[in-house]
Amino acid sequence: MIRPLTAFRGTYGKSLGASAKTSHELCPRILRGRWRPGRDAGIVAAQQAASDVLDGSDEEEILSFSNSADDSCTVMNVCGRNDTVLLMQLTALLETKGIVVASANLNAFEHGAVCNVFRITEIDGAKVSEERWKDLEPDLLKLLNKSSKSLKPAIHGALQMEDRSTIIKESDIVALEAAAAEMANAAAELVSIEREIIGVMAEGPSEVIEEKQLERAEANSMLERKISALEAILATRRTLMEKAEKEVAKETIPEYLMPPPISTTGPAAGNGYEIILQGFNWESCNEDWYQKISDMAPEFAAAGFTAVWLPPVSDSVSKQGYLPRDYYDLNSKYGTEAELREMIGVLHENGLKAIADIVINHRCAHYQGDDGKWNKFGGRLAWDNSVICSNNPEFGGKGNYKQQEDYVAAPNLDHSQERVRKDIIEWLLWLRKSIGFDGWRFDFVKGYDGKYVAEYVNATVPEMAFGEYWDTCSYQDGVLSFNQDSHRQRTIDWCDATGGTCAAFDFTLKGILQEAVSRKEYWRLVDSQGRPSGVLGLWSSRSITFLENHDTGSTLQHWPFPWDHVSEGYAYLLTHPGTPCVFFDHFFYDDKIREDILKLIDIRKRFGLSNKSEVSVQKAYNDVYAAIINKKIAVKIGPGNWSPNDDSSAREW
Repeated sequence: MIRPLTAFRGTYGKSLGASAKTSHELCPRILRGRWRPGRDAGIVAAQQAASDVLDGSDEEEILSFSNSADDSCTVMNVCGRNDTVLLMQLTALLETKGIVVASANLNAFEHGAVCNVFRITEIDGAKVSEERWKDLEPDLLKLLNKSSKSLKPAIHGALQMEDRSTIIKESDIVALEAAAAEMANAAAELVSIEREIIGVMAEGPSEVIEEKQLERAEANSMLERKISALEAILATRRTLMEKAEKEVAKETIPEYLMPPPISTTGPAAGNGYEIILQGFNWESCNEDWYQKISDMAPEFAAAGFTAVWLPPVSDSVSKQGYLPRDYYDLNSKYGTEAELREMIGVLHENGLKAIADIVINHRCAHYQGDDGKWNKFGGRLAWDNSVICSNNPEFGGKGNYKQQEDYVAAPNLDHSQERVRKDIIEWLLWLRKSIGFDGWRFDFVKGYDGKYVAEYVNATVPEMAFGEYWDTCSYQDGVLSFNQDSHRQRTIDWCDATGGTCAAFDFTLKGILQEAVSRKEYWRLVDSQGRPSGVLGLWSSRSITFLENHDTGSTLQHWPFPWDHVSEGYAYLLTHPGTPCVFFDHFFYDDKIREDILKLIDIRKRFGLSNKSEVSVQKAYNDVYAAIINKKIAVKIGPGNWSPNDDSSAREW
């Protein structure tokens, strides 16, 4: 019986050599039975079938079946272009249908044509009857029609050019041309200034020279930014073309051969679909905060949040809680221990995870020691200066010297000591099992080795765990550098040191995103390889994305995200991979921003976006960034135009 496989038509030349180039058995691991090299009638039939297809004399004859070509087996020929994966797929399909594959042979001919020759039988060894073949043929054809077989590259000639023409639009050409012109103008400006400097160096007043040197520095910085913009545009174009080529070339695997989906990504990211609310700001310690959070919990849940990050819970020298003193004393400026327990219970009743802020890099002492320094601890963990790192001389530390960053405001704890780690683990287990916390946010993790964080996470098994690795971005002449790869890598290295048990706040992305929106330099949102910026672009399941927190914004304003662009920022965060964390002030202190966040959370949940969603960046130019997420959601930020269908666009964000 003959059936057309239209995907194979018109793909070959019109001639085929008389002899096969190769004839060898493939995939013996998955085949049962014996190969009998003397029985070559099937190969001859396959060669003739391939010749017929290529010569056009019988273009329809792709899948054939014969009970006369072999004395003991049914011979099935599949002729067309080669795909070694298809041989395994066909074998798997036949075996699921109760057909025994005695052997499978690939015969490759000139011009890239092949025939796969299968010798098949029923389980009892009998040949496959015509009635049985009628049942098998539709499933075989369905699989064949999903494949793309060729010994030659899958992308070549007109197909490649046609595919690329759908990627590059007139607006892309205009943007590239404009970026190149801006770079050329910036270079010309720098050259002009430098020539002026040469002209006045000999006899010009020093004031004039100094002024010209300042102009030169500004012009040099501008040129470097224009070069980076052009580099980003080229990287985006290159990435899109490479993805298009891979899309055309990639295999389509039948559903029954697809591996089962992975439902979890480990403790760092919860279930992969978490949306965190930072449930406090720098001034929250001045209110009855635990009671306030209890009252607002139903609102958090209704908005779509799944976890609430809470402030430090222990007794502290500072009212915000970041200079802890007695870890087991949970009466703080935010409320009493009883109110804390009640609040966590309310969060759980509303389906929300409670995330504790864990400050264990340092601890303040209760008393002065014999040396007159503050290094004698009270409470349940009555340590002395032996647990303080020796590079804390102002606190008389007698512990080991630590290689990580020092926190000068308080005694730094020596996590290399087993007894210190044991005490910390016991405290964390108490918070987990008795108080009811579900996860940890580790403060100032630059101060102690990530391997200790792994030990704490593995011992306490939180549902989520992430750390604050706040590192300084790279700047040049006061402007954020385009290349932040080393900054991103340091955060990734820390996550790796935790054994992947802990995610980290994506400070790299925060710095890049706020620079991009405030300067209208959206080309910054890709790296030099065309990938998304930040940890998100390399290890999205370990990226906690955020715009602001109690340190960077709130009343401290250490590194604030521009308020006028907050909705733009969340349009990026809540559609992209990584685990988004929304700042309390953004959600509750601006009705318009709140409305935007609610719409974006709804989109994220409705379309099942996760911390591992696929990003395809479509544009990253001066005035616009556009991407398609999971082939479901198209997002644009910036004043420039873009649409997934054409060059016109809505301008909501």
